[in-house]
Amino acid sequence: MDQVPFRLSPYTPAMDPESVARDAADSRGIYILVDTGLTPEAGMLRNVLSESLKEAMRAKDKCATATLRLVLAALKDRDIAARADGKKTEVDDTEVLSMLETMVKQRRESIKMYEQGERPELAEQEQDEIEIIERFLPKQLNDSEVEAAVGAAIDAAGADSLKQMGKVMAALRERYAGQMDFGKAGAIAKQRLS
Repeated sequence: MDQVPFRLSPYTPAMDPESVARDAADSRGIYILVDTGLTPEAGMLRNVLSESLKEAMRAKDKCATATLRLVLAALKDRDIAARADGKKTEVDDTEVLSMLETMVKQRRESIKMYEQGERPELAEQEQDEIEIIERFLPKQLNDSEVEAAVGAAIDAAGADSLKQMGKVMAALRERYAGQMDFGKAGAIAKQRLS
């Protein structure tokens, strides 16, 4: 059985004296969530996004609410696509991270387009959305860390030519999902393997 951060525990009236009369008439078992002290497992990013949306709505943060709704809608689209392929019912956290990276990349491209079109207010809005989405991504590696990671992946794969670049990139994607721009990493790997 998988261990989860919460478990259902039987409710006893002693936990809440004001509800004794109400619960005495209820013959069904009542359960409450009890913290087990375990750390959350994989699949929790979806829950974090949902809770963050609720918090943004309570705080009346329009930008965060709109952005998180877009993220959750894109996540539901991915879930539907996965179900249609017959793979699984929900995408896992690595796929969610990949989706978030794609969303950030799209917004960066939009910023460039808006700046070229002299629309700074729209560029600023896209930048605000990037900041909100990046809250859910792991810390990004800086350029020197990316170069070191690419070098380590090349050494680990024993790559010595461009033919083995796929192995290097697969190792990087597995180890550093959500932590680096794989376009830049691919360019560095290509340069080193040439």
